[in-house]
Amino acid sequence: MGSKNKIINEIWEHLKSLPFESVLDGFGGSNVIGYFLKCQGKRVITNDFMAFSYITSKAIIENPGHTLDNNDIDFLLKANSNNGFIKETFKDIFYSEFENEFLDMVRENISQLEDEYKHALALSALVRSCLKKRSRGIFTFVGERYDDGRKDMKKSIKDHFIESIDIFNKAVFDNGFVNESLNQKSEDLFVEADLVYFDPPYFTPKSDNDYVRRYHFVEGLVKNWDGIEIQQRSKVKKFKSYDSPFAKKDTAYSAFEHLFEKYKTSIIAISYSSNSYPTKSELIEMLLRYKSNVIVHEINHTYSFGNQNHKIGNKNNRVTEFLFIGT
Repeated sequence: MGSKNKIINEIWEHLKSLPFESVLDGFGGSNVIGYFLKCQGKRVITNDFMAFSYITSKAIIENPGHTLDNNDIDFLLKANSNNGFIKETFKDIFYSEFENEFLDMVRENISQLEDEYKHALALSALVRSCLKKRSRGIFTFVGERYDDGRKDMKKSIKDHFIESIDIFNKAVFDNGFVNESLNQKSEDLFVEADLVYFDPPYFTPKSDNDYVRRYHFVEGLVKNWDGIEIQQRSKVKKFKSYDSPFAKKDTAYSAFEHLFEKYKTSIIAISYSSNSYPTKSELIEMLLRYKSNVIVHEINHTYSFGNQNHKIGNKNNRVTEFLFIGT
């Protein structure tokens, strides 16, 4: 949800001429922006308040070159004694008993990995496996009512996991900089960087921007449900969403103002949508309080998330994506 994968090249066209060596991606999300900028030879600091976003960034952006070898994979697939938490807690909700047992086994083995980057790679691969095995890639409903028979749905989570390890291993490289991944609320964060890029949750009255509601299972998986209070009356066993000032209209304005003031000495780039609040003119006005020059680039974009192919081409999802640049 909210990934910039389809428009990353257009965003880069507007960023590449700017004078920056270091960049903060303050709302890492899918990590498309952060990883792309690492590939462009920038020193990248990513941040996201979702643990499963942070762990992926640690695996392929902060990670300078550690990969999972065959011995690691054998260890991760080794049978063990575990508490069966997933099997018991999520019985008949998202996956079969067999798949839940596999998740319990691998999650226990991952917790035994001492290398922080191998740990992050294994967790990232497991998260990807769960998303690929889940129709629409979300966890808001019980069962598989949207199973369209595609190949990903037929594969076991184990097969997805082995495939995902290979994919993540191949994504690891050293770009010559010490990159960093953080897991904080943006309002609590301050990082010095030449350029800061913000792609916060878009507030719009017609759709929700609750990432926890959609991805609570993989978020809990990364945290091993440590410190999470599951709402037992919920059919999907979700937990309380994280508070974000960008999720509500009455706090989004002050949240943007706070960001702009805090990073007024950096080049500021913001992705935002034409159907969201603050509006284009309001964001320009706020930015001009701290930057002498503001340019807005427009990119036509159709939104979809997960694998909701039925929404691709839906005119109701077509908006203008704004890229604000303040210098």
